[in-house]
This record gives sequence, C-alpha cells and structure tokens, in this order.
Amino acid sequence: MALLSASPKWPTLPEYVRDWALVDVETSGLRPGRDRVLSLAVVTLDGQGRRTGEFSTLLDPGCDPGPVHVHGLTRARLAGAPTFEEIAPQVGALLSSRVLVAHNAQFDYDFLAHEFARVRSWVPVSNRLCTLALNRLVAPATPDLKLGTLAAHYGVRQERAHDAQDDVRVLAGILRGSLDAAERLGLSLPLLSCPPRQDFKPYVPKTPCAYRNPGRLHEGGPLVQGMKVAVTGETGMAREELVARSVAAGLNMMTTVSGQTSVLVTNDPSEGTTKLRRAVAEGVPLVDERTYLRLLDGVRPGQAKGATRPGAPDRPRAAATPAPPQLPAQRAAASPARTASAGADRPLAGRRVLVLGGTHEEAAAERARAVGLGASAAVNLSASVTDVVLLPGGESDRRMSRIGLLGLPVHDANRFLRAPGPAPAAESQSQPLSEDAEASEPRDTAEVLVRGAVVDLPDTAGQWTVAATWGQLATCEVDVVAFVVDAQEQVAGDEDFVFYGAPEHPDGTVRLAVGGPTEQAVDVHLERLPLEANRVVIAAAIDGEATFSDIGAVEILATCGVGEAPTARATLDAATTERSMILAEIYRRGDGWRLRAVGQGYDHALADLARNYGVDVAD
Repeated sequence: MALLSASPKWPTLPEYVRDWALVDVETSGLRPGRDRVLSLAVVTLDGQGRRTGEFSTLLDPGCDPGPVHVHGLTRARLAGAPTFEEIAPQVGALLSSRVLVAHNAQFDYDFLAHEFARVRSWVPVSNRLCTLALNRLVAPATPDLKLGTLAAHYGVRQERAHDAQDDVRVLAGILRGSLDAAERLGLSLPLLSCPPRQDFKPYVPKTPCAYRNPGRLHEGGPLVQGMKVAVTGETGMAREELVARSVAAGLNMMTTVSGQTSVLVTNDPSEGTTKLRRAVAEGVPLVDERTYLRLLDGVRPGQAKGATRPGAPDRPRAAATPAPPQLPAQRAAASPARTASAGADRPLAGRRVLVLGGTHEEAAAERARAVGLGASAAVNLSASVTDVVLLPGGESDRRMSRIGLLGLPVHDANRFLRAPGPAPAAESQSQPLSEDAEASEPRDTAEVLVRGAVVDLPDTAGQWTVAATWGQLATCEVDVVAFVVDAQEQVAGDEDFVFYGAPEHPDGTVRLAVGGPTEQAVDVHLERLPLEANRVVIAAAIDGEATFSDIGAVEILATCGVGEAPTARATLDAATTERSMILAEIYRRGDGWRLRAVGQGYDHALADLARNYGVDVAD
C-alpha cells in the first residue's frame, strides 16, 4: 500500500503550517544535567518549509567528552570552542517562537534545558515535535525508525551520522516526508507543550549503596552497612552532614519509610509526621539522633551487592507466591511464555486491523478476535493498517474519508473476524491489498501478545522502552508511571515511583519519556537495576473523572534501543469503567528478564494505586 508520494510535498493544511526550529545535539553522555552538550546545530524553517536561518558549532563542555568512538569529538577538537554561555543568546533567538523539532526530541530538549539553566536562562519554546513519535503514528514501511533508516525511506541523503550539522540537515528532509505522510493520513501532529520556563537544576545523583540490606536494627545491636535509614523532624546536626556521614559509613539513606526501612531517626516520637506514622504502622525501630550518632561510630561490615549469599542463586528469581489479593499486581491473567508464531491457527498473521464504531465492549471484542487470529490491532489510522473492520456507527468516524481515499479494505466483522481463513475479496466492502502490495512492505516482526502473555527479552544489556499509545481522538489526559518493586511487590522507597512529578529514578535506571499528547514511555536499563529490584510495573492512570472506556484501546510496544524495531506489541482493552490500569511488567526470570502484557484495570485513582505498592502518598 503506497501512502507516500514519490516526492513528498510540504503540507498546506493550517495545522501543519508552523515556524520550525530543527535541532540536533551531540553529548558527552546520556544523562541531561550530568552530561554536557559537545556540538549543536539549528536550522529554522518557515511554514512553507523554506530555510530562514542556521547555526552550528562545537562547544567546550568543561568535562571529558565521553564516547569519542560514537561522536568523534576529542578534547583536541573541542579545544578553543566557545562555551554554551557564549552562544546561548544566538541559539535562544533561533528557537524563540518556533516549534522545536528533533528525532527523540525529549533527549535534545532536556539537554538544552539544562544547558540554558546553567546560564540562568530557559529554552524559549512553547511546543516541541518529535519526528520519532510522529513516525510511530505514521508507521511507514521501514524495518525500524532510526534516523538513517527514515532518511533512506524519505529520499534524504545521509553523509555523516552523529554529526550535528549533517543530522539536522537530514532531519529537515525527514520532517518534510513525515508531515506529507501525516497529512495524507489525516493525523493530528503529536505536538507537546513545553513549560514556558524550565527551572532545571544540575544533576545531583543519589549515592548508590554498595551493600545489601541486612534488615532491621535490633535493640542493643549495631548498625550494619546496607541498612536503610530514614530521618524525620528537626536534627541538631545539619541534615546534609548527617546524611553525608551515614553514606560514608555504607548506610543506604532513604527519603521515605517503607516496610524495608531498617531504622528511623527522630528526636520527637510524638511529632506525628508521615514518616513516623508509617514507621509505627510497619514496626520500624525508632532511635534518637544521639543514639544514632553513637551507633554510627561502630557500623559493622555488610555484604556487597555483587556477592553471592551462601546457598543462594546469583540473581533473585521471581516470587514463587502470589501477591496478596488487594495488591494491583494480580497474577490471574498470567500465562506461559508464547510467541507470535505459536500455533498454526493464525490466518491473519502480519495484518494490522483498525476497528471503528461500536461500543467500547464491542470494539474490544473485535480487536481481541483479530489478535486471536494472528493480527495486531491498531489504535490509530497509520500507514501500517491493512484492514478496517466497521461496527455500527463506524461509518460516521471522521477517519472514514481518509480510509476511502487510501483504498483500504473495509470489512464486516461478522465475516472477516469469524471466518476460518483470511477474508476473501467478495466479503469486503472494498478490495483487499494485492499480494504484490503486501509483499512490497516489510512485515511487522514484533510478537503480538494477548492479555497475560509473556515474552523473553533477548537483550538484557541495553535500554528497554515500553511505550504506551492511545487513540488521537481521546480528550482526557493519561499519565504513564512505573514502580520498581521487590519480591513482595513493594517499593523500597518513594524514589522507586517514577511519574510526571519525578520522571527519573535517582540512579537513572528508570525514566519516563513523553513523545506527544497520546504517547508516553518508560525507559528501563535492566543491567543496572539493583539485585533487589524484582519487577518494574508499568501503569497508566486517567487524570480527572474520565475512565478507560473514554480512552479506548491502549497499545504497548517494547523496544530495545532508540528507533529500533519493536520486539513485542499488545493492544489492551481490559479496562472500561476503571481509572487506572496495569499495562505491563518487566520481571526477573532466573538470570534473564521477561515482559508480560497485563491489562488489569482498577476503579481507583493513581494515588491509591501507588499506595498499594508501598509509596507514601500524602493525603
């Protein structure tokens, strides 16, 4: 199915006519606020795609340039380059009043925001557009969505990968082709609002503790390295100094109290703080500051996290007992690992089906049937959609006009999804794709998971991303979150709850990324997760009184690496009247990791979901 013209044209619809600032940065690492920008390029375009300005420069970061083998920027090459402070006014003028565009835009935007914050300024843009997120909506016929792959697809010559100046030139061609494809599909652009001011602070990492938690402090006993210690209320010693001395002694200083806390330091047990109430409820020992300082002088050696416990496996395995019934991570939907090719009864394998019309329950049932026959279910009209199933009321969907222009086959669900084999042409309202057209496009190699299905993650050394996408017709806001939990399905501390207010775990292992109004993702570095982290639970919650029946289906994609082809996908329709839903979980299995598509909904809001996992949420 050819949805792209041979020569993409700059779109003319008002939504697509904007002033653009295309940006690419090369950096000394992957952590905004900790790492620095080494090279920057900006190209500005007007609403008709004409170039109106450009700027590029190397930068002196004042630090080690990091992976030279990737970007080729050595200390010698950067010597004598300007600092960001020197070029900030010029860059700010180019960005001002324009939509910032980048491939994986959150990365470039966050680095710029931190660089501007260092010179006491802010990124002067109000919206950004990610071409990676845009192409996930478009779903072009490409094996992946990397910058070089999309350049070839849209007919743009790439000369020097990881060179900011060449990358931003390539980005201009990709933007043109992507906008042309999006206009043909009738897609709304995934523009993301950016706060008018970014008060970013320099990255201050939480010092990771190198020792296992030995458990609770016993009365009369010593402190042991690895114990989790929390402090509440006023202290005689400056809190910063008390924490620094504790960390230096090998203790794990926590900002919250949980069932895993070893001891709470307080000078006033009657103060009634949230930490104290939680400590009393959990039976956590209390000591005053004077006693704690005395114990701090005699901390006993602990067991290093890398060491193996006698008689224990090198890495913890998944909990053998199910979670208590009141916890969100119920295992009722669990099933053995399966693959997309399992079973010979998959006549719709390789097809991508969009269901229009019907009630939420009816549409959910049709999508489930499509997946059961081997197809994947789409939540938006995209270039990868091969078939449309029409339920009552679907003919009035505004996408039907585009579907007609694109010549997509429109089917009656009663025949298409219940037939023993692929629907013959006579059963469609329009002709299905020809064999030649289907063969000309790469098949989706992602494993299609039904609710509760499991897939092994083949690469545990890279960064895994679980992205959630929902229909562009949704009118309510959805927040994707993550919980890093232990074998008892509880967080070790509130920092193990990653959400819009705290979008990155202090140690950088789990991070929330936002691609647009209808796409959010959770990035997980599996290899760097601590041994006590047994599971990463990924959930979504509705902001307000709306429910998931108002949102419709939610699609999740699991990918290893930015722009790579997805390893697995699932379309979740389980929630109807619920306001929160467990989307997926990544969990340990022996020495490896697995992904489970969950789709378990709950009537309560995000705060209640977080409390069930042990997060201390203020009333």
